Amino acid sequence: MVVGDIATGTEVLVIGGGPGGYVAAIRAAQEGLDTTLVERDAYGGACLNRGCIPSKALITGSGLAHEAGNAEFMGVHADPAVDMGKMVEWKDGVVDQLTSGVEKLCKANGVNLVPGTASFVDEHTARVAHGGEGQGSESIEFEHAVVATGSRPIQIPGFDFAEDHVWSSAEALDADTVPDRIGIVGGGYIGMELATTYAKLGAEVTVVEMLDDILQPYEDDVKRIVRKRAEELGVEFHFGEGASEWSEAADGGYLLHTETEDGEESTYGVDKILVAVGRQPVTDGLDPENAGIETDDRGFIETDDRTRTAVEHIHAVGDVAGEPMLAHAASNEGIVAAEVIAGEPAALDQQAIPAAVFTDPEIGTVGLTEAEAEAEGFDPVVGEMPFNASGRAMTTGHTEGFVRLVADEETGFVLGGQIVGPEASELVAEIALAIEMGATLEDVAATVHTHPTLAEAVMEAAENARGQAIHTLNR
Repeated sequence: MVVGDIATGTEVLVIGGGPGGYVAAIRAAQEGLDTTLVERDAYGGACLNRGCIPSKALITGSGLAHEAGNAEFMGVHADPAVDMGKMVEWKDGVVDQLTSGVEKLCKANGVNLVPGTASFVDEHTARVAHGGEGQGSESIEFEHAVVATGSRPIQIPGFDFAEDHVWSSAEALDADTVPDRIGIVGGGYIGMELATTYAKLGAEVTVVEMLDDILQPYEDDVKRIVRKRAEELGVEFHFGEGASEWSEAADGGYLLHTETEDGEESTYGVDKILVAVGRQPVTDGLDPENAGIETDDRGFIETDDRTRTAVEHIHAVGDVAGEPMLAHAASNEGIVAAEVIAGEPAALDQQAIPAAVFTDPEIGTVGLTEAEAEAEGFDPVVGEMPFNASGRAMTTGHTEGFVRLVADEETGFVLGGQIVGPEASELVAEIALAIEMGATLEDVAATVHTHPTLAEAVMEAAENARGQAIHTLNR
């Protein structure tokens, strides 16, 4: 113990108040465990403060403005103007409401909240520096710990986020004006969501990507639809190019320099540069080695299917524990960690964790693709329903994309699904539930769906896989 420290104790110490940490803390308290949650920044983590929620708020605002200005085909004529400062102010209000809600929920469930930065002293002790002169520190002895310190954007050499014109996703979500030209480095889901958003807000968007396409984890026919729509919005793509440096331009803006593997150089005029090449775990200052916690070569904490690290009574959840780096996966891991600590037979099941990309149109996926099902030894059967055959999709003016279901032909069990189209992030939950419940194609097809809804497309895809589709031609 450091001289001047106060010493306290707890059964469960949770480090980090994001969607993995605060959920773990609440569930641990609900299990009757004395629980302490340490957070050094803001409750809700990157998800509520700098990621999921603020980005979806801006996606909604930009989408509304774009829709209103492009609805002449419905007989709606409008010339909307965007007050970016007001939109960001509204977004910040949403964030503040949610983060204060997290704090209230923790307190209501009996979680002891401690502001500060935690670091491990040994396997059963952490020191919390409360920050600021005269704020003091304390040593907390714990029986169990959950590390949920999250991740931060990766910074590439030569592109310092401290420069006003070099943005991480956090700065891109806080801008009170729309730049005339923005260069985005990286065509992953963060880059593509913000490319779509800023294109709808009127910026000229240029995306440079080292690989040969956007959204690498997704199937070609899924990302092809998203890329086509982005190009319609004016997004310009340059593949096989990596950002090498930036320089000042004569027009007062900046030049984004790129280079291919063969050494071919290109230059693009921009006003802002958004670097969106991935995220890295936050473990600096945590001193995990003092507790015997092992990390891999990229700094992620290694865990088993019960979220335990190499030190059995210390767990790790969320982004700091690696893929899948999704807020809902983090929350699920937080619940598993708390229940394992409480002595319950909980474990992770990664089979039915959906993923969503909030581009235009959206992507929603869960479980296995057809190729993955084949690789795992299944004899897959596939059914699809295009949104251009959906009555509800037609009434919204968004008919791009499809719903695809993958099932085992022998048993009919649903193995996975891929959706690209309107409300894909919502619709994929139905397929996730089908997988989790062990539903068959017949179960999904026999479930009466409300008409007219987009969800009917899931039912129709199941019928299509069974060769009994009514509203589309069977495969």
